Amino acid sequence: MSAARALELSKQFKAIADPNRLRLVSLISSSDGSEACVCDLTEPLGLGQPTVSHHLKILVDAGILHREKRGVWAYYSLVPGALNTLADVLSESR
Repeated sequence: MSAARALELSKQFKAIADPNRLRLVSLISSSDGSEACVCDLTEPLGLGQPTVSHHLKILVDAGILHREKRGVWAYYSLVPGALNTLADVLSESR
């Protein structure tokens, strides 16, 4: 594995290593249409909107989530294959 690839993967693993971010990924993936608005995520986590938005930004920056702005709200969905890539790295044997 190249150093650049290791750096990219470590950013993704760090992003989902936080319990709140891991819960966000789970909530979004199990939501209707596999997408959710920030307004739908604050109550289940028991966190304020600014904190949830911060966690979501980290997940977007790591390439785990996709953000789509609709009017005043932002909707988040999983990047296709992002979690599969991480699972594949963990299951590689050499």
